[in-house]
Amino acid sequence: MTTFQDARAFLLEHRTDYEVAVREFRWPDPVPFNWALDWFDELGRAADSRERPALWIVDAASGNETKLSFAELSRRSNQVASFLRAQGLQRGDHLLLLLGNVVPLWETMLAAMKLGVVVIPATTLLTPDELRDRLDRGRAKAVVATQDQVAKFVGLGSEKLARIVVGATQTYDGWLSFEDSAKAPEAFTPDGPTKADDPMLLYFTSGTTAKPKLVRHSQRSYPVGHLSTMYWIGLQPGDVHLNISSPGWAKHAWSCFFAPWNAGACVFVVNQPRFDAKGLLATIGRCGVTTLCAPPTVWRLFIQEQLSSFKVSLREVCGAGEPLNPEVIDQVQAAWGLTIRDGYGQTETTALAGNSPGQKVKVGSMGRPLPGYRVQVTDNDGHAATEGEVTLLLGADRPAGLMQGYQGDDGKLVGADGEIYRSGDVVFTDEEGYLTFVGRTDDVFKSSDYRISPFELESVLLEHDAVAEAAVVPSPDPIRLAIPKAYVLLVAGVERTPETALSIFKHLHTRLAPFKRIRKLELVTELPKTISGKIRRVQLRRLEHDDNRSDALRGKEFREEEFPELQRVRTAGSES
Repeated sequence: MTTFQDARAFLLEHRTDYEVAVREFRWPDPVPFNWALDWFDELGRAADSRERPALWIVDAASGNETKLSFAELSRRSNQVASFLRAQGLQRGDHLLLLLGNVVPLWETMLAAMKLGVVVIPATTLLTPDELRDRLDRGRAKAVVATQDQVAKFVGLGSEKLARIVVGATQTYDGWLSFEDSAKAPEAFTPDGPTKADDPMLLYFTSGTTAKPKLVRHSQRSYPVGHLSTMYWIGLQPGDVHLNISSPGWAKHAWSCFFAPWNAGACVFVVNQPRFDAKGLLATIGRCGVTTLCAPPTVWRLFIQEQLSSFKVSLREVCGAGEPLNPEVIDQVQAAWGLTIRDGYGQTETTALAGNSPGQKVKVGSMGRPLPGYRVQVTDNDGHAATEGEVTLLLGADRPAGLMQGYQGDDGKLVGADGEIYRSGDVVFTDEEGYLTFVGRTDDVFKSSDYRISPFELESVLLEHDAVAEAAVVPSPDPIRLAIPKAYVLLVAGVERTPETALSIFKHLHTRLAPFKRIRKLELVTELPKTISGKIRRVQLRRLEHDDNRSDALRGKEFREEEFPELQRVRTAGSES
């Protein structure tokens, strides 16, 4: 029988031997296993657990630093689990987690796993309407949030929730203080064994419909599945690992939780009120960060600094989200002698492909399938192809890191059953098995590493009285890779003026979180359509990509930054 410890040890031993790792790796058997109790607490019981940091948070504004050992987090998560149990939470209940990078986020995640409570991670950028959707469709019975989020729950019918506020400087009616968990017992006994298929996480992810899908992961799929992510990043015991990602998104769980702690590494976090590349690079050097994973947006900001002037202890550097352009990779190589290695995965999976340590890196490629993943590239008919959709073989080859499925309103799961899983991502594969990302089979795109659903944004646009039709497409951007742009057809009688554009921008600001906001509007007189009347976004995407201003479809373009009324403070969490 293959255990978690066996699988982990094998990947650490063969971290630079890709051929052996892929050929001989076996996922741990799907036996009762609770990662927080059976693995993390084991790290907390190790002889050096009190000296070895598990979590290190640097607050750039105040200069304060917080370090917690594996032993301390093990004890504190026991207390939080006991505290949550005292509020009536039990195995299978759902908890909405609405926290930034503060210690209680890690304590609550571990506690929920121990208790068997299903966590719904959420970004603090959500609007009240988006929160309502997560509470309703997520069937939350409890919420843990910082005090700046409390006001969002007014009028959402959250009175029946167990409401817990973190770091409150005042009392809030109906809200319990998270800090009271420090009075709870330090010993925790689970209700019973944790089954491999017990649900553990529910992620809301943008798709091609108006409402985000609910991705459900089990007590096995993310904790055990992220052994592949540990392998791709090249993490080793004792590393200090920095992953630049906001809480609430799957990548945060990937590399700020499971992958580093699978390796026995320290999770390193830097909180900045506004993203500051120079300050972050200085902190990376001062604190001895050894492994770094960042989205393309951050890497593009890094190379605007004089990288060679920053003395760093980095051994592994990775990028995820979209392929990096050669210029960025070359500049980092010249400055630090390190090659950024791209990787690929989804909210629905763990890292399933990547340029792993010690292997040839092909610029622009997201690497090869990682240990434990059987990847096929197939055409529309399901036949093997050099360019086609990334599909995963299921059945006996089902990877541990694949979601249980998309959870519907009736609680049923779909999308990860049958013989194969279709990712919706199109790639090109070469003769050596390297995969290069081409695009989505639908119209979802990424902006600053956030997935954007055109349909969702178009639905909000159509709520404006002046908008008759709209199509949202990515517009190339040198920093964010792409920004959301809307081609808008106005209702009869409304002029294509700056006043109209400003009115639409204001409407969007009240209904969309900052990372989703449309940055450009083009007010047009017609939209390209198919013979059946469907808008041809592909044609508009081509216009943006080619920057063709002479096409008959072009209209009057307005940019968000042209309107001083819309200016707001930018933060690292909302706009990198």
